[in-house]
Amino acid sequence: MWEYLKPERDLGLGAGASGLSSAAPAPNASAPQAPSPKPQVLPPIDRTYKLFIGGKQARPDQGYSRKIVAPDGRVLGEVAEGNRKDVRNAVEAAHAAAGWARSSGHLRAQILYFIAENLATRGPEFAARVGQAEVDASVSRLFTYAAWADKWDGAVHQTPIRGVTLAMNEPVGVLGIAAPDDFPLLGLVSLLAPAIAVGNTVIVVPSEPNPIAAAEFYTVLETSDVPAGVINVITGAKDALAKVLAEHDDVEGMWYFGTAAGVKAVELASAANMKRTWTSAQSRDWLDPRQGEGREFLRRATEVKNIWIPYGE
Repeated sequence: MWEYLKPERDLGLGAGASGLSSAAPAPNASAPQAPSPKPQVLPPIDRTYKLFIGGKQARPDQGYSRKIVAPDGRVLGEVAEGNRKDVRNAVEAAHAAAGWARSSGHLRAQILYFIAENLATRGPEFAARVGQAEVDASVSRLFTYAAWADKWDGAVHQTPIRGVTLAMNEPVGVLGIAAPDDFPLLGLVSLLAPAIAVGNTVIVVPSEPNPIAAAEFYTVLETSDVPAGVINVITGAKDALAKVLAEHDDVEGMWYFGTAAGVKAVELASAANMKRTWTSAQSRDWLDPRQGEGREFLRRATEVKNIWIPYGE
């Protein structure tokens, strides 16, 4: 009998009503009208940001997360709490992407340009979190190191013997980077961009109090043709994660920008494995190109290999 039934909404619709009156009953003006229901305002969706390891979002090993609260008390979201196991996974992913160092400077430049374009497209979204000036500076910094990617060349030195010495710039390898707490997006980009521009793969620990901009940034990386494992992002306790990276024997270099206690811990942890470090407890004006970009960053991201080439008369 189901096929002979009609829904109530079809009543009074004329030909589709199968013999029912096509005119809807007129409302009674004297009858009291019920107030129209107010639209229900739903609470905002709680968002939990994951880690970014091996080119995909990954849940933390322990499954813990931490609330990020705005100065006015609003909960902005939750971020994953990474630990030692997550660092090991990120190091393995970074080593699996070793082909990045053998790619051409032109290819690395094109990918950096693509990241900058995609970040600029989502500029208003990031500006609501960190401000338009920081977003504009981050895009500019990506363009700067994209331009440097195929131009950071070596040199030819004269030697006392009958020959020449080629000084070739090569990437350090796998770099651990603990980004500064201030300028959560720009500080991250200013350290990450020169490192990958010259062929390094990186494990980045973003700002501890303000990690959401970095967590949103990896969604930009997902759409920018960045090979899996080149950039890995682990949120959590910055000093603890930086110490784990400094102690790891398969991490070739460690950059740390934070507190004096954190600098000391990283330097001591790196002593056992003779890891290259670049640490600073002094704040920088990352908006100033003289402090936030330049050859200093490229020199820190490379090693010089000298090749002696003798020649005859």
